[in-house]
Amino acid sequence: MDLNQIRDLIADDMKAVDDCICRRLQSPVVLINQLGHYIISSGGKRLRPMLVLLSSGACGYRGTQHIELAAVIEFIHTATLLHDDVVDASEMRRGRETANARFGNEASVLVGDFLYSRSFEMMVEIGNMRIMEILSHTTSTVAEGEVMQLLNCHDADTTEERYMHVIQSKTAKLFDAAGRVGPVLAEQPEAVIQGLAAYGMHLGTAFQLIDDVLDYSGERDEMGKNMGDDLAEGKPTLPLIHAMRVGNEADAALVREAIEKGGRDYAERVLAAIQATDSIEYTRKMAEQEADNAIEALSVLPESPYRDAMASLARFSVGRVY
Repeated sequence: MDLNQIRDLIADDMKAVDDCICRRLQSPVVLINQLGHYIISSGGKRLRPMLVLLSSGACGYRGTQHIELAAVIEFIHTATLLHDDVVDASEMRRGRETANARFGNEASVLVGDFLYSRSFEMMVEIGNMRIMEILSHTTSTVAEGEVMQLLNCHDADTTEERYMHVIQSKTAKLFDAAGRVGPVLAEQPEAVIQGLAAYGMHLGTAFQLIDDVLDYSGERDEMGKNMGDDLAEGKPTLPLIHAMRVGNEADAALVREAIEKGGRDYAERVLAAIQATDSIEYTRKMAEQEADNAIEALSVLPESPYRDAMASLARFSVGRVY
């Protein structure tokens, strides 16, 4: 399946999720409505809510609570984006102005807080303690990942192990949660719940590693942001860490200086160092291995179009160009 076929499989449920998002975004505070709808309607792949719907379908769930949970996952993700863009002083996301660039940092942070709060209201309404445990732990882990990433900025001594821990906390943990909640709703055995959690963790890790690749190889129009943003912010992502480890002394010193100082002045020379050390290919191969691990984790599920779609989603995560 390609991404359009996956979307066709869950089209009715995704329409219900979109309706739920619009309904639960409503607030008597006009700015919350404006900013919330601005960021939610800005495009995006909606992979995390898709994963909630697919995992629920693959486990035979026949209720409606997966719709609310898919919206919850998207609200949590959107809140992290709002806060991320303020921390990073980002000006572009998905091909248009970030919310903080248009509405200001204060409004973005506060509306992000609103989305977190609304998410927990919705969880309480669902009334499943296991779900609340999963999602509350997830939000704490994501926040820890954000803080760890902040501490790593401009730190050229960041190791590959430390970096992988950051992306598993900051990005992959929400995919993990999206994979878990479907089998929990469907009252599946623990082995299935853990299997789909592992699928989500590997999928999210692969997705972030390809984001790292695209930061140095993607097209601006397709990515919806500027190439080299991570380098400009002094983020030691995997291509940079690998280039420092295996490159010659001059290349390693250049990349180290670029991380420590940030900015775009080093972009062309760093890109040459990354290419000389095959660091893009190294990162891509790691992402492909994570995708393979994700597909292997699906063995806990019976055959179905939903399981096939989840396998295709893993392949999409590493084959994408945006």
